[in-house]
Amino acid sequence: MISKQMAEEIVAQTSKRLNRNLNVMDTNGLILASGETERIDRIHEGAARVAETGCALTIHDHDTTTFGGVKPGINLPIMFEEELVGVIGISGNPDELAEIAKLVQLTTEMMVHQSLITSHTEWMRKTNELVYEELASGQPLSRFAKERFALLGMEHKAPYTVLLIELSETPSPDIRLLERLEDFFHHDCVMLGYSRLNELFIVVTGAGDLREDSLMLDLFRIIQCPAARIGVGLPAQTIDAISRSAATAASALTFGKPAQRLVHFEDVELIALLKNNPQAELDHFHSRILDSLSEELCRTLNAFFESNCSASEAADRLNIHRHTLSYRLKKIEEKTGLNPADFLQAVHLYLALLLKNV
Repeated sequence: MISKQMAEEIVAQTSKRLNRNLNVMDTNGLILASGETERIDRIHEGAARVAETGCALTIHDHDTTTFGGVKPGINLPIMFEEELVGVIGISGNPDELAEIAKLVQLTTEMMVHQSLITSHTEWMRKTNELVYEELASGQPLSRFAKERFALLGMEHKAPYTVLLIELSETPSPDIRLLERLEDFFHHDCVMLGYSRLNELFIVVTGAGDLREDSLMLDLFRIIQCPAARIGVGLPAQTIDAISRSAATAASALTFGKPAQRLVHFEDVELIALLKNNPQAELDHFHSRILDSLSEELCRTLNAFFESNCSASEAADRLNIHRHTLSYRLKKIEEKTGLNPADFLQAVHLYLALLLKNV
């Protein structure tokens, strides 16, 4: 069914090009929009006949007494996917209008098609976003959410993995990021949309090892935003567990390094678990261990752990001699009472650094 707003747009765009009056009617013959505003909201009996028969109707001067609310002209059906959605009427001498009538009908149907397709697409996107909001909440799912999930073909496609795409800024309208992603996933069972103003969600199904999958490279290519980051949650084996995948994807972005464009939750799982403790206790822990160390010694310790406790690699990373590294590690042990080369003691130092750097 054509809306009043759509009818007004059709009249405005078409009338000024034809320099003729147009009327757009609904399937009951009610005039929704017209260049002659006094005719709006009146019944056009000729349009009602077109809606009933599905055929064009030409009205001459002598026919105006047969149909109420009409003027001479041509009235044609407006079709959308083989269904009548309205009627368009062109006022004037029917003999002069014969050549342009079909063109007006075709143009109108194209405008209606574009408008209805756009409206349907926007409705589908909004629906996906509402369903994702339910899925991510961890609350029992409504019947509507379950039905929508099934309609997307995702019901029996576990595991489900949530990807969150963090954008540095809102994409400009000409980028059409959502449309590009929809085109990319056209044949796949996925759910996508905006979870927040600058954050997109994608729920992918049946994903294997996303660390080795080319999907991430494709996503960064499509996004075309240098500062964009992607957080990958843990796979969920059931629909109800998608909330956990969403939460872990969010944690990946929260605790991953700002410069790290792709963050899997497994990369930050330890710090995420630690952060569940009271902040005051965490601050006390890392302060107690590291406050006695200078920034240089902290950088040295960090490089040592990033080098998997390899002294030669850490020295190269810091661009210092191995003897200098050994001296600094000894200094760290003296100040903290913890030996970076001892596994259990190194764990305390490593965790303290993690908490200090987040």
